[in-house]
Amino acid sequence: MKKINIRKVLLALADVFIIVVSGIISNYILSLFKFSGIQTSGDLLYSIIIDLILCVFMMFLFGAYSRVWRYFNLKDYFACGIAMLVGFALGYTVSLILPISQSVPFAIFYYIIATTGVLSFRFIFKNQFLYLTKVGRTEAYERTLIVGAGKAGRMILTEILNERYNENSPTRNIQPVCFADDDKSKLRSKIEGIPVVGTCPEIAKICNDYKIESIIVAIPSCADEEKRKILEYCSATECKIKVIPYLSELLFDENNTLITQAKELKIEDLLGRKPIEFDKEKIGKLVKDKVCLVTGGGGSIGSELVRQIAKYHPKQIIIVDIYENNAYDIQQELVLKYGSKLNLATIISSVRDYDKMDTVFKKYRPQLVFHAAAHKHVPLMETVPEEAVKNNIFGTFNVATIAEFYGVDKFVMISTDKAVNPTNVMGATKRACEMIIQYKAQHSRHTEFVTTRFGNVLGSNGSVIPLFRRQIESGSPVTVTHPDIIRYFMTIPEAVSLVLEAGAMAKGGEIFVLDMGAPVKITTLAENLIRGYGKVPYRDVPIVFTGLRPGEKLYEELLMDEEGLKSTANEKIFIGNQINIDTNTMMSKLEDLRSAAENNDSEKTIKILSELVPTFKHRIN
Repeated sequence: MKKINIRKVLLALADVFIIVVSGIISNYILSLFKFSGIQTSGDLLYSIIIDLILCVFMMFLFGAYSRVWRYFNLKDYFACGIAMLVGFALGYTVSLILPISQSVPFAIFYYIIATTGVLSFRFIFKNQFLYLTKVGRTEAYERTLIVGAGKAGRMILTEILNERYNENSPTRNIQPVCFADDDKSKLRSKIEGIPVVGTCPEIAKICNDYKIESIIVAIPSCADEEKRKILEYCSATECKIKVIPYLSELLFDENNTLITQAKELKIEDLLGRKPIEFDKEKIGKLVKDKVCLVTGGGGSIGSELVRQIAKYHPKQIIIVDIYENNAYDIQQELVLKYGSKLNLATIISSVRDYDKMDTVFKKYRPQLVFHAAAHKHVPLMETVPEEAVKNNIFGTFNVATIAEFYGVDKFVMISTDKAVNPTNVMGATKRACEMIIQYKAQHSRHTEFVTTRFGNVLGSNGSVIPLFRRQIESGSPVTVTHPDIIRYFMTIPEAVSLVLEAGAMAKGGEIFVLDMGAPVKITTLAENLIRGYGKVPYRDVPIVFTGLRPGEKLYEELLMDEEGLKSTANEKIFIGNQINIDTNTMMSKLEDLRSAAENNDSEKTIKILSELVPTFKHRIN
């Protein structure tokens, strides 16, 4: 059953009252001045009923009740007037046919008074009653700038106005104040009475002049670079920022309006480079109809790997993770999305356990292995270097050795820029992992071993962004280790797409490196994130510099001096040259390292790790 629209019913009842009263008043005034009205009360009643029915019907027909009446413009008033005119003309015609004694002066005077009453009610209610009720709630309204006066911006405005007095609407407290648009032909024009006051480079000035509190960026079809510039203009203000997603991401149905799909500004929107594009066809050929195993499949990178692999119709996906909660979460997500269409196995196991991993490989016989399992937290690994060695180095050695034994086609290990000239234990263990993979590549007869190396991943478990968000939301100061510290950043989907495309390109032994654009200053990242919450850095949210943590660098590198670079078919992906590994030396050091780690001798573990990884210059800040 269709829900009754109370607003339309109330407005129609108001019109009924006005039309009825107008008929009585019209006849009374005409009789006072001795004009010919309607002589009998019965004829007057019939005339009013006929005119009432026809006028209300014509008002419905002309859309007077479908328009949000509190925001009527001149065109809407004109439509109401025409609807009333047609209604009274038809009413007069019907009265002649019946017949009912209705004079022409009465019909004209009745039309004028009734139409004036109907239009005046709308005008007065809009400009007086709603204004008075709004005065007491002014503080609750958020003065808002809409960036983009095109189709999306107009739709946003309409949605806000339509829902303004709906108590259940999430947009009821938004007060549209003005538009900004780079199309200068739109300047000084008005949309539903809201002016276009300036261009995007003037956003900071507009926000200051008009006391703007929040910004809605309504430009879903603009180019990436243009959108980033606009978001930079917005982030330079003290306003909250929401962004309408790209057209390809929008949902158009009765349950989703544009304004409800507006998202909080994501920090990755300010990276300063276009999202990396990848060869989906090449990735599809790699994954389709293959048995794919992902270690660390419940982690931030591993779970995204599983999500993206699932899109390319693998024969089976095996998730291996020691943390059952994360493994369960991604398992349930995929079951909910794909149901029985996806052949999925979830194994709770540690890569440290050689026998268990051997059992898994023997049972499932994976063709592709993506090794994402690792301890990645830099300061924590400084306190327990032996655990980093056991999990990262020997976990990798276990999985790579077993993969080679069972004839896996491709083995892709995920590394980090911290492996380049490492100054911390975590980075040194990942460099050792790279060496193991290159050693395996140089000796394997079947399996193609490859490494992917990239910088920090926004939103990953080890990223600073979740920490910054928790600090801002809890009212705590944001902590940055050093005012000049910089990092390369990429999104999780970009990182995973790199891993998959690298796997497709791999011939064995390569270290794939992503061109991540200009590095980002962490202090700037923190400032932009604070502004995204509508707060002012250093005033509303302090930024405290705590000093570099043990093993932390000011600047990360993506390539070692001896590696060099080779271009690939993807202009954003490069290959570092293979480095010959001295097998005897490496295997000897690995045995010594295993012994030190298993004896939980932290000092000796670091010493041998430094010998295994010559570029490791341990920094204790």
